[in-house]
Amino acid sequence: MTIETPNWDETTADDITGGVDDAIRAVEGLVDELVSVPDGQRSFENTVLPLDEISNVFTQASGRYGFLSQVSADEGLRGVAHREEERLNVFASGIGFREEIDRALKAYASRAELEALPDDARRLLEFALRDYRRNGLELDKPTRDELQSLKERLVGLGIRFRKHIDDYEDGIEVDREELDGLPDSYIERLRTVEADGAVRYRVGLDYPELHPFLDSAHDGERRHELFHKNHNKAADTNIDILAEALGVRASMAALLGYESWAEYALEVKMAKQADAVFEFLVDLEERLQPKLAADLSRLSEEQERRTGQRGRVDIADWRYYTNQVVQEQYQVDPFEVATYFPLDAVLDGMFRIYEELVGVRFVRRQDVRDAAWHEDAQPFDIVDPSSGEALARFYMDLYPRPGKFGHAAAFTLRGGRSLSGDGYQRPISAIVANFTKPIESSPSLLRHTEVVTLFHEFGHILHQTLTTSRFTRFSGTRVERDFVEAPSQMLEHWCWQPDMLRSFSRHHETGDPLPISLINRMIEAKHTSSAIATLRQVYFSRLDLAYHSGSGRSTDEIARELHPITGFPFPEDTHFQAGFGHLFGYDAGYYCYLWSRVFGDDMFTRFEAPGASVAGVGAEYRRHILEPGGTADADQLIHRFLGREPNADAFLRELGLSG
Repeated sequence: MTIETPNWDETTADDITGGVDDAIRAVEGLVDELVSVPDGQRSFENTVLPLDEISNVFTQASGRYGFLSQVSADEGLRGVAHREEERLNVFASGIGFREEIDRALKAYASRAELEALPDDARRLLEFALRDYRRNGLELDKPTRDELQSLKERLVGLGIRFRKHIDDYEDGIEVDREELDGLPDSYIERLRTVEADGAVRYRVGLDYPELHPFLDSAHDGERRHELFHKNHNKAADTNIDILAEALGVRASMAALLGYESWAEYALEVKMAKQADAVFEFLVDLEERLQPKLAADLSRLSEEQERRTGQRGRVDIADWRYYTNQVVQEQYQVDPFEVATYFPLDAVLDGMFRIYEELVGVRFVRRQDVRDAAWHEDAQPFDIVDPSSGEALARFYMDLYPRPGKFGHAAAFTLRGGRSLSGDGYQRPISAIVANFTKPIESSPSLLRHTEVVTLFHEFGHILHQTLTTSRFTRFSGTRVERDFVEAPSQMLEHWCWQPDMLRSFSRHHETGDPLPISLINRMIEAKHTSSAIATLRQVYFSRLDLAYHSGSGRSTDEIARELHPITGFPFPEDTHFQAGFGHLFGYDAGYYCYLWSRVFGDDMFTRFEAPGASVAGVGAEYRRHILEPGGTADADQLIHRFLGREPNADAFLRELGLSG
């Protein structure tokens, strides 16, 4: 079966505008058909199913046109895509306030024999009714109108906030001596400028430049300068946008009868209540205090050993001194490790592992590459080995460029769903990342942390593309937000298994695998500064929760007040929250990364059980976790896969703690 995919490469500004126009017209037609059905003739097929078709239209239009706002190399095209994405999202938001649709759903639900519906169909109806209730359709017309206006405003604020982050350019210019500690393979990729007859190197805020510099540059003054620039990313525009967005969310929550936006947002997650999240985070913080004290002491000793300076390490330096401890005490140099992870070898190995895990083949499709949005975007088909049928397609766009989405993520470009008859709409997804680009003298070499990121994000690709959900609403990663990371977090564990690491590592010059002695030292060093790293996540989670709990204080004030959670003094004159993209999309939900890791770590214990095979347990992982998507509550999916109630024992062990 051939998978038809859009031709992003030839897409013009007019195509984007016209495509969004077509999507809006298609949705209006579906709405007209839905609401015109007489109440006495309503059925699941003519009342509930059209809403899923509407969702499918929006998903495909976003993947075809809005996605270009994140990845197009053409600044003008990105601008049009941003504008049209906002128009599409505002229109989509408005569909959720259509009183006539709400009336139609209630008319059907009042006469339907709900117990006769299949579980996923009944769930689709229940979720649709819940959506309209949460949009205030049980309130009076003026309140609904106000809510709709606020929600549309919020859509625009979110798009602008993200765009300002992606478009933001800043960095430092350094001379060759100030790059001491960094390898030639890093330095030769930096942009250079002429200043007073001397060559200067520009270190920007993209991850392939930022993180190695903060990790390894011996010049503390320049590390601090780069750290502070990164913590002020987009602050000139986004501080005000964030404050307005928080006010909009608080107003919406109040109109809907919730104490706060956090209470509203958490209602549809696993945690259910803000108190449960707060207790989880506080308990984790308390458990980590002894380890935090040990981590900080260890870094302080390293600082004194290297500089003679006693006392607490600055937050801008924790990554550097952690790296120094790892190198000095465990003889693990991240740049040496990277020489064993050329990107092509990692991809080949990851594909082999995941092919065995979920029983598919990944086939490169050079014949459709010209239709991709950029020459760096590589298409692959996911093929059923028994039938030869293409189940889905994904693209890998792995190198940074100006204006591109600045982190690593997996995007659904077309979701899976049943079609009329026996057909199935084949999913299309894309992994977008920012790894070091190869040059003539050197391949792309991944630090081990980047290998973990790649394994994680490709886990989302598997989740999105191996879905068997009948409905767009439950397709792929459309599960509770505080579970969505768990299937991918489970897969990160493959990056710490000695046999697996040796199977796909290959020194870019000698071809030798990663030495077992080095792997063992990497594993020994794994918990270095684990409390510091985790408490930074606790801080971000508490910050996000506080922002959405209705205090009314400034975002700067809250950021300063909660910062002691990290174990470090607050970095003055910084506004980290302005570049914290998760505050849109993960609003009141950043805790999800820690919450879901409990389940991801626990799920991996299935593979560690005596006699377990990758293929055998992997088949159950595919059947119970990946294929269902959101067709059942996450706690049910986890229980089916584990065969028991989950626990936090593995999670605590991964932090270097005992249960």
